[in-house]
Amino acid sequence: MASPNSPVRRVAATVVALVACSTLASAGTATAGTGAPLSPHVTTVPLAQGLYQSAYSERNDVLWATASVGQPPAPTTGSRLLRIDPGTLKVEAAYTPPSDGTVEAVYGIDVDDEHNTLWVTNTRNNSVAVYSQRTGRHLATRLDVNHSREVVVDERRDIVWASSFSDGSLVAFDSRTFAEIRRVTVEGSGPTGLALDERTGTVYAADFTNSRIIQLAPGSSAPRLLPTGTGPLSISLSRDGRTAYTADQGSGTLSVVDLRSGTLTRSVPTGEGAKSVATEPCSGNVLVVNRLAAGVSVVDPRAGSVVETVATNAYPNHVKVAGDGTAYVLDKSASGPVGEDGLTRIRLRSGAHKGC
Repeated sequence: MASPNSPVRRVAATVVALVACSTLASAGTATAGTGAPLSPHVTTVPLAQGLYQSAYSERNDVLWATASVGQPPAPTTGSRLLRIDPGTLKVEAAYTPPSDGTVEAVYGIDVDDEHNTLWVTNTRNNSVAVYSQRTGRHLATRLDVNHSREVVVDERRDIVWASSFSDGSLVAFDSRTFAEIRRVTVEGSGPTGLALDERTGTVYAADFTNSRIIQLAPGSSAPRLLPTGTGPLSISLSRDGRTAYTADQGSGTLSVVDLRSGTLTRSVPTGEGAKSVATEPCSGNVLVVNRLAAGVSVVDPRAGSVVETVATNAYPNHVKVAGDGTAYVLDKSASGPVGEDGLTRIRLRSGAHKGC
């Protein structure tokens, strides 16, 4: 089975499976689907080696990012949790995960603003961990989340969900006590990206292995399985929770799935190696990171078309959209002066104001 974290250079294109102060670098470019320039405000900075994912804290107005150096089978040589000023894009602090001889390297991330904590996946250690947002202190590690990939926080219900790729499980933890409270296994599945419907508490996982979505509602004894595109790695929801979007690495597409009928309604080509997806809340547009195409596609899911393409450094890896419509894209380009990966900030025109 191909791993969703495999280095992209080693995998055939048809199945691509898966700190210092920053200084400003050249801005990316943006073009419309017609080729006309749209010129959103785009800034790119070299940040740190080994970037993976980011999460934005509204409580603290901070962008958090994970960084881990060392691709399997090589050992991890270093890992950091980065606290970034979203205005200046400078690293304010870097926190080192614990080590017992093996670095507890951080990869996936989400914030719990209610409890002022961070939850991360320690993929190579088969665990998840909790950190303080205030001090960066490591608070707890929870084991037995095999090839833990992503986490998503349900603040309203005090639950944190993690995807356990290797054994096909979704694992829930109490965000107050850090104890495991639920585990649902879908035999033969490979869950990767996660999304949460905050109103209902329903969690959705992209099943990379079987090209489908796993939907798990609170109190449900069995998950619902929905079709989507080939090799989905990441998943996002529309603002009303009625539609799911997946970034399909195998087919280089954005899939649009009607969650009421359980049908795949659109497949929008975005670019080779589609890897990460996020929804812009005001416009409803969807951003897709295309790892091998070195860019971000902004898709109007209702029209089924790409309305903007924003160039990034090589190998963009993850996109996070904050509530004000600002998108943050991490890459694995090693293009900085001393081999740093980069952060690209895109101020989307539709998100220039809060509150929609």
